[in-house]
Formats: sequence, C-alpha cells, structure tokens
Amino acid sequence: TQGAHSLIRPVNKYGEEKYMLTVCDLNMCSGCGLCAEICPKNAINIVDDLDVYNAVIHENKCISCNSCHKVCPNNNPIRCVFPSSWYQGWAVDDKIRQNSSSGGFATAISYSFVKNGGIVCSCVFSGGKFCFDFAYTCDELGKFTGSKYVKSDPQSVYKEIKDKIRDNYRVLFIGLPCQVASIKRYVGDKLGEQLYTIDLICHGTPSPKLLELFLKQYGLSLDKLNNISFRHKFKFQVDGDCKSIVTDGVSDRYSTAFLNGLTYTENCYNCIYAQGKRVSDLTIGDSWGSEINDYEIKAGISLVLCMSEKGSDLLKNSSLHLEAVDLNNAIFHNHQLESPVKKPDKREVFFGGIKKGYRFNNMVYKSFPKQCLRQDIKGILIKMHIIKN
Repeated sequence: TQGAHSLIRPVNKYGEEKYMLTVCDLNMCSGCGLCAEICPKNAINIVDDLDVYNAVIHENKCISCNSCHKVCPNNNPIRCVFPSSWYQGWAVDDKIRQNSSSGGFATAISYSFVKNGGIVCSCVFSGGKFCFDFAYTCDELGKFTGSKYVKSDPQSVYKEIKDKIRDNYRVLFIGLPCQVASIKRYVGDKLGEQLYTIDLICHGTPSPKLLELFLKQYGLSLDKLNNISFRHKFKFQVDGDCKSIVTDGVSDRYSTAFLNGLTYTENCYNCIYAQGKRVSDLTIGDSWGSEINDYEIKAGISLVLCMSEKGSDLLKNSSLHLEAVDLNNAIFHNHQLESPVKKPDKREVFFGGIKKGYRFNNMVYKSFPKQCLRQDIKGILIKMHIIKN
C-alpha cells in the first residue's frame, strides 16, 4: 500500500507475529483520527492497546490513494513558529478564574470569542467519552471547563468545523498541540483565516482504558458518571460526580501516575510538537514558578504564548489581566515548551503488570512506592483530623 509502512510486530506471548500496515510509524500514532476521517473507503481503524495507539490500514479495503499518509501530522508536520510575545496573568472575572484549573485564560478568551459572534470547539466529557463539542453561547462554555488528563478524540468534529467555516463562521479550536495540527491540516490554508487555534501545554496523555481500570477498582465506570474532574488549582485528584474517588485532599494513584509521566501512550515521549516553536495562534498553560505574590498564585495564574496576529487579537479582545513573564523561567517550569517528557524507567514494568491483569493501584505503588506511601499517610492523617485536606 502506497504511503503506509509495512510492519511486523509480536502479537502474543508465544512471539507469533502478524503483518500490519499503519499510517505512521509503529506505535507513534497520537490518536487524532484524521487519517480515518479522510479515508474514502473507511479502511482505517485507530487501535488502542493501552500503552500505544496505531492507525491500522485494512488492506482488503485500501485503494492505495495515499491520502492518509499525506494528511498525518506525524508524517508531515504542520509549520510551527516561535512566540512573538508571552505573558502571565488571569481572567478579570473572578468567577471564571475561581472555576478554572489555573488562571482562566481559555475560558475568558472563549467568552469574548462567542460574544463577538464566533463558535468555540473544545473537549467535553459526554456519554462516558472524552470527545469534542461546540459552544454557540456563553452559557454553553461551562462544559469545557477543567483539565482533562486523558486522551480525547476530535474525529467527530473535523467535518463540522470545516462546514461552519464555509458558512462564514469564525471557529476557535482549543485542544492539544497534536490535535491543533490535525485540525489545521484538515481545514487547510484556504479556509484557515476563519480558524483560530489555542493549544494547551501538554505533558502527555493516557489511554481512556487506563482511567477505566482505575475507576473499576472503586466500582465505577466512565459510562455511569455524569461528570469527572482531574484537578482544581493545586489539587490533583480524580473526582467523579463531584465526589473524591479517594480521601479528599489526597493525590490518588491515577494522578500520581499521570504527574510522573508513567501512563502516557508511546508517541507522547517522542512528540514533535513539544518544542519551543508552537503550532497554534496561542499556547496556554500554568505559570508555574511565577514570581507574583502567593495570594495570586493560590488563586491561579495562567501562562500564554502568542505566535500570530490572530493570537494577539484574541488577547486584546478578552478580559484578561496580563503581566510580563520571563520566558526562560516559564520554559524551565514547563519542559514541554522545549522537549517531550522523558519516559520513566518503570513504564515497561507498569504496563507489563497491567496487561497481566494486576490492579492499577498496585502497579503504580510498585513504580513510585515513596510517593504513594506519603499520600497514604496523608489520607490517614486527614481522616484522623490531624491535618486538613
């Protein structure tokens, strides 16, 4: 098949192998689904194997048009540019800032964009899945609020974004760098003037199947939850339907694994978009290591990098408090602005145990015993009312 890589890989414990065609290099798929979206014969499936994603081509359907290979943002990276300006700050609206994981930049910019007649597209948790949806009014923007530390799927919105732009709407897409690259590739340069993009500083993302394994230990599942959250300000903890999965104030095993980079899919450790040059109009994240006073830090401070005139317009038209920031300091505290996360030494052991059926929590403890033990002790002290959560 033209444009695809012919690959052979072990598929079971006996070392038996099978022939497999993939769109990009083996195990390097980000799961954006763009190749499956544009395939005229529905010949591509995105296969989630917990630790890796692959866009697999079904040879009996493939017509060798090579469209999938051409649009893949791994095979043909989107042009990235260095930021022309950078700031730290927060949303002027205290309610927006309070309800946001950090300083509320993404929400404040979205509010302004919608008020000026635009449409916002970002990640939501709906029907047990992490997918993308649209907001046409300010009231609808609340469904986007909050960090989501899991891999999401933008495939359902590609065509709709292009259709809305063709209908002369301005669309603001907010997602991970690899997802922004896919959206820009699909929309193309001709329609691109109506597309505004914000990428979120990304450490890496785990498969939703791992989140399911974590929740299963507590008798929960994604399809039974109405909402789920992963963080509020400095509290990193999975909450389901507004209730803590473990003791409130304690970092659970899912959060511990995520923050240590243990659970990401293989491609994240080789991400071509984790660099100083950025793929979008704006890059937003946390202003970790900020020199601003403790009160403001506790309330949440965002970091923003601006790469284009459209990005500058988004900032100017939004109700934001902006201050100067030392870019070198920002990069030091956000390493993904320079390079991908380093793969932990314990990752193979962790996934080896998971695939053998060992409990998620046990394998995280085996990987980071000291950190897990500290959180367990903290939980006991909170329950005994010796410390506050």
